[in-house]
Amino acid sequence: MSPVTDNQDAVFAFLADPATHGGAAVARIDTHAASVFLAGGRALKVKRAVRFPFLDYSTLAKRKAACEAELAVNAPYAPEIYRAVVAITREADGKLAIGGAGTPVEWAVDMARFDEKRTLDHLAGEIDPELADALGRMVAAAHAGPPAKLPTVAADVWIAALGAYIDEHLDAFRTHPEIFPAPENEDLARQSRAAYESLVPLLRERARGGFVRRIHGDLHLGNIVLIDGKPVLFDAIEFSDVIATGDVFYDLAFLLMDLLERGLKAAANIVLNRYLVQTRRLENLDALKSLPFFLSLRAAIRAKVTLARMERAKASERDAIARSARAYFDFARQAIAAPAPRFVAVGGLSGTGKTALARALAPDLDPLPGAVIVRSDVERKALFGLDETEQLPAAAYAADVTARVYATLAAKAARILAAGHSVIVDAVFAQPQERVAIAEAAKAAGLRLTGLFLTADMETRVARVGARAARDASDADAAVARAQERYHLGALDWIRIDASGAPAQTLVRAKAALRQN
Repeated sequence: MSPVTDNQDAVFAFLADPATHGGAAVARIDTHAASVFLAGGRALKVKRAVRFPFLDYSTLAKRKAACEAELAVNAPYAPEIYRAVVAITREADGKLAIGGAGTPVEWAVDMARFDEKRTLDHLAGEIDPELADALGRMVAAAHAGPPAKLPTVAADVWIAALGAYIDEHLDAFRTHPEIFPAPENEDLARQSRAAYESLVPLLRERARGGFVRRIHGDLHLGNIVLIDGKPVLFDAIEFSDVIATGDVFYDLAFLLMDLLERGLKAAANIVLNRYLVQTRRLENLDALKSLPFFLSLRAAIRAKVTLARMERAKASERDAIARSARAYFDFARQAIAAPAPRFVAVGGLSGTGKTALARALAPDLDPLPGAVIVRSDVERKALFGLDETEQLPAAAYAADVTARVYATLAAKAARILAAGHSVIVDAVFAQPQERVAIAEAAKAAGLRLTGLFLTADMETRVARVGARAARDASDADAAVARAQERYHLGALDWIRIDASGAPAQTLVRAKAALRQN
């Protein structure tokens, strides 16, 4: 960090004084680049007069510009938080004021205060399937929103920066061989470089398709807060157009990495699957190829940032910092070494629990963060341009439409597998030709299909479809479940799984079948 001359002590003392805020108690939070003053329902964020290689807040004009950029970047994500940029002024009587008529001596982002204990890094243990689904929707909405119109750098500049990060990490980790042994450090760099070079053509293609754009840039759990039960993004990168530019999958990967590194595999899998469903872009299936590298790079960046704290840390803190940096490093090594994908199909009549089983199996199918689920009910709704919970007319279930749906399932599965990712296809698969077609997709991908066919008696199936939540993609009701009893399945060479009991029992049987196949 370079020295700067601006002295902010008087401004910070003024903002820390309860009298400035009508007597309200003041809490101060300091980071390397900002100081935030919390009083009552208000938060004032002041850029610190610092200069780093990646940001420069060394002059008042630069700090004002940074505040304005922060507002412009974050207001689209969180209009309920970001209000305005205000001046801290020196009045005619020599006193300081917030938004006064005098000369500005400092600038601050004026924000609505939220409960800082409600950020998801504090609530990680409470991220259930419903909240994970909401996170996937949140990221999809963020990538469809106004930040795309904000400044970016040329895609080639961002792509080159990714390659440079690999070398930067190698050098940074070399300074602490006791934490990052040289052979492991060099192996991570070698694998990362190979993955990066293989991905450059895909990244350039995605740039041409509009997928490289202004992103949040710092999309981890600490920058998501629950407000009225809804996850809200804040604190997007504003100080560097390079860091704030990237593939939307690179943005998504930060959240996935943070969840996975904390052991929240099921939540990460739900986020990925919800994101893919919400965005409805086939190109994002191709982008799955980038996930091992993106996950690894995001973890390596966190390892490097964590390591940087070592210089200013007390002796008593260094062991914990080293362990944290090492954990991120280990995750980076795990993620980059992606295993071969698996291809699983889950069939069965309505009410056998196909979707519940697919969702339970998906997180444990490598590579990280688990299998993509391609569901016939969702694809049928998408074919008609409907949300997955909207009801389709009976004509949407005609034989020719069903054939198109199953063709879509096979095509999507093939695309996911080509990207090196595992897939679970969830559909009835009552017709022999449907099972043959999906097996052919596996063969074309050079993989073996593991087909699981769930079975349960009619009474059980009818009871289950009747108990479904209103927000389920399936339109099947009791009448449909009864009608399916007349289906002629033909020769069935898939593994039959008794699904008449509790979902946990079905899962145990299915996992045993996967281990043996």
